[in-house]
Amino acid sequence: METNHKITVIPLEDVHSEHCALIVDDALGKTEGVLSHKVELNNNQAKIVTDSKDFKLGQLVQNIRDLGYNVPTLKKTFPVEGMTCASCAVSVESLLSFEEGVVTSAVNYANATAIVEYVPGIAKLENFKKAVQSIGYDLTIAESENQEAEIENRHKNQFAILKKRTISAALFTLPVFVIGMFFMDWPFANLVMWVFSTPVLFWFGKSFFINAWKQARHRKANMDTLVALSTGIAYLFSVFNTLNPEFWHSRGLHAHVYFEAATVVITFILLGKVLEERAKGNTASAIKKLMGLQPKTVIRLSKDGQQEEVKISDVIPGDVLLAKPGEKIAVDGKVLSGTSFVDESMISGEPVPVVKNIADTVFAGTINQKGSFKYKAEKVGTETLLAQIIQMVQNAQGSKAPVQKLVDKIAAIFVPVVLVISLITLLVWVVLGGENGLTHGLLAMVTVLVIACPCALGLATPTAIMVGVGKGAEKGILIKDAESLELAQKIDTIIFDKTGTLTEGKPAVVDSLWTGENQSYVAILHAIESQSEHPLADAVVSKYQGVVPKAVSDFESITGAGVKAKVEGKIYFVGNKQFAIQNNISIDSYFVEFIKRNSESAHTLLYFFNAEKLLAVIAVADKIKATSADAVTQLKNQGLEVVMLTGDNENTAASIAKTLGLNQYKAEVLPEDKLSFVKKLQLEGRIVAMVGDGINDSAALAQANVSIAMGKGSDIAMDVAHMTIISSDLLKVPQAIILSRQTVTTIKQNLFWAFIYNIIGIPIAAGLLYPINGFLLNPMIAGAAMALSSVSVVSNSLRLKLKK
Repeated sequence: METNHKITVIPLEDVHSEHCALIVDDALGKTEGVLSHKVELNNNQAKIVTDSKDFKLGQLVQNIRDLGYNVPTLKKTFPVEGMTCASCAVSVESLLSFEEGVVTSAVNYANATAIVEYVPGIAKLENFKKAVQSIGYDLTIAESENQEAEIENRHKNQFAILKKRTISAALFTLPVFVIGMFFMDWPFANLVMWVFSTPVLFWFGKSFFINAWKQARHRKANMDTLVALSTGIAYLFSVFNTLNPEFWHSRGLHAHVYFEAATVVITFILLGKVLEERAKGNTASAIKKLMGLQPKTVIRLSKDGQQEEVKISDVIPGDVLLAKPGEKIAVDGKVLSGTSFVDESMISGEPVPVVKNIADTVFAGTINQKGSFKYKAEKVGTETLLAQIIQMVQNAQGSKAPVQKLVDKIAAIFVPVVLVISLITLLVWVVLGGENGLTHGLLAMVTVLVIACPCALGLATPTAIMVGVGKGAEKGILIKDAESLELAQKIDTIIFDKTGTLTEGKPAVVDSLWTGENQSYVAILHAIESQSEHPLADAVVSKYQGVVPKAVSDFESITGAGVKAKVEGKIYFVGNKQFAIQNNISIDSYFVEFIKRNSESAHTLLYFFNAEKLLAVIAVADKIKATSADAVTQLKNQGLEVVMLTGDNENTAASIAKTLGLNQYKAEVLPEDKLSFVKKLQLEGRIVAMVGDGINDSAALAQANVSIAMGKGSDIAMDVAHMTIISSDLLKVPQAIILSRQTVTTIKQNLFWAFIYNIIGIPIAAGLLYPINGFLLNPMIAGAAMALSSVSVVSNSLRLKLKK
């Protein structure tokens, strides 16, 4: 059965806190054709699933804008060719309006142009052209259309406008503040303050009032509502007292004005927004760095060897590309010719450049060092490792930690509760406040509205998650979602698979003993093993590569024993101990200690001999990774119980466990045994992490509370894992747990200060201390505190970047 359901990502602007995100999410749910929806505050976007028959993007954009938020769009004019009448214009306009990503379209027959408002990232300009061409007309699109650059410029311009508004508001506020504080008795003081404060509120701070009105029309309220109400009430009260001072004088009271409070509050909150935007920009630096790794163009080679510079989007699998020294690799591919060192630190977190030879894989975004090489494109666009990392980081940053669910419930009722508290404050002051009750009541009500800050609550968790996930990505640790990051700090037991996780996953020569080793015998061994298909032979060939090759004849493989061959007229043998004994070779005392030591370490021994004597014994093993022992020690120091599971035999398992200092291990286990072991620990109340790399680990990885996959392992292991270590360096595992603990600590600190700030600030603002010591909080101080609360939460999250 065909489905018309489609997933669309809508970019968002002016959604500054979780409370705002909840309001937008509610609007998404009320839009016709939207089947499911989720607002990702950190990524400034909403993901929606729509029914393409009923859904209209223009309606959704309007619904969001009606609430005072925005969907960033571009409006472009395109020349239309081939129109001969007004009905042609109607046809083109109708067709464009149904194109994906189009918000509005208007075609003018008189000047042969189409004005299209569209959402960049959703709309594709080439599709506009194809659609118009399909009905016999043509649309001219400039070659230099760069939507990403335009969006970036738009954000820069908006930030520049916000800074300009803040500076202008500060300049107008300064004389109001000075007069209000020090020259109140000046005859024209109130009129001058009125003149200067009006543009601060209704020009530089107009967005607060416009957005508050939009919210009110939909029976919603947010931070803008609190700011608009508080400053608006203070302003109107002051205007009334400026024009009608006799109203108070006749009652024996002074006609107070609060122009300076209203203007300072607006200025402080604008300043807070500037600082907050700058800090939030820094929290997103990790994803910006990753996106910046992708080059815009690449040199493609034609079949006759001609070079041409093409856009990345024009590259298809199979294209032959050229990587010059210092250039970024454009797409994932395989080296066809040439050799070089490639810096993969931006993807793996490993600082040492990796040598690349023919048939080696290269990844998009990595940097070629000294040599040039040709490579064949294999994965392009969204299929590259870099694109998948970016997508994974964005998904993780957009996800919500479990603790956020409680915060969301509080944020949803926060503003209405504050409005109720402010009204109760006014009423209590009017009834119990004596002759200055109304004045003090209005002042206290304004202060309550100003000091209450839903933004600090809304930013506490998302900003910490964003920095934590981003920092992990920079270190080569990919985290699937916020829940995984939060849960990792609770781990008490960590299980490692052996092969490919604690070890390299392939045989390697770990030791050797020769009778007077010389290059001639080494070359003979290398030549014979080069002919063998046994996996252990590859380890020997790899160990001694680079020797001068020798000719081999009469090669023969003897099943279960070894191989023999003739080199330079003499017969040589390579095989196990039994093979040597069968050929009447005695084991000299020279080799006894070496054989005993390596046998105890469960290494496989290869005996190299000729017809007369034993020439060498080679120890081969699945080598323990250089960082495994250190990683295990660090995890044990963190208080975790470390266990190894392996399908290998008891001797090998015991040897590796002893080398790594592991007290617990299980040998000869099948995939289902690994799964059962994880379940058993969970039934005992343990929070279990599983670290693995293969398909045989995938069931246990899926069952574990937190699963960690090695980046060089199988795709299925990475698919089910909560975290992926790109470089397969095990030291990243304790780092990931430390990062989780640091992130959760930051979230707790943020929530504590956000809650404490409101719990203490609101009662003081209402006048709780007035009966005790006569203290009544000034709205200006409340405005500064409110602005700084959001900034302090974001700044605290940014401290994560500095932690080791």
